[in-house]
Amino acid sequence: MTQTFSISELAAEFAITTRAIRFYEDKGLLSPERSGNTRIYNRTDRTRLKLVLRGKRLGWPLDEVKQLIELYDAPGDGEQRQLQETVRRLQQTREQLLNQKQALLESLADIDKLEANCIAQSDQSQDQAGQSVTVVSFESDKHTNDGYGEDIQPSRVSVP
Repeated sequence: MTQTFSISELAAEFAITTRAIRFYEDKGLLSPERSGNTRIYNRTDRTRLKLVLRGKRLGWPLDEVKQLIELYDAPGDGEQRQLQETVRRLQQTREQLLNQKQALLESLADIDKLEANCIAQSDQSQDQAGQSVTVVSFESDKHTNDGYGEDIQPSRVSVP
């Protein structure tokens, strides 16, 4: 017997709302059978939903996800074409994400430098005003790695 799923079961399994599933159905990504007003999803619908959610997580537009899904059902070597197109799209997404990661790392390094400069200028202004001086030093901490640069941790010492 073919395994079937209700909309509530799929929503619970994938931690999404039933409204989201109906939305994907309206977009032609899912096509459940119906028994009266009840939607009955089969294993193919479940797999398609899984692919839709994976594509969404990767930032792919729904129309591209739909095209990938439809390739599988295409006559001839549809499954092979789907796999090749998926690999191409994954490589493209990887490259975009690596570029974004590099840009983020550079931005974080800029923020670290700017913050250190601002702290130093602030401390210098306080010193000139006759207030207590805060000395900012950056020490290497080999036990901490923030993941985006050198393992440098600021430390402050106030001197009256």
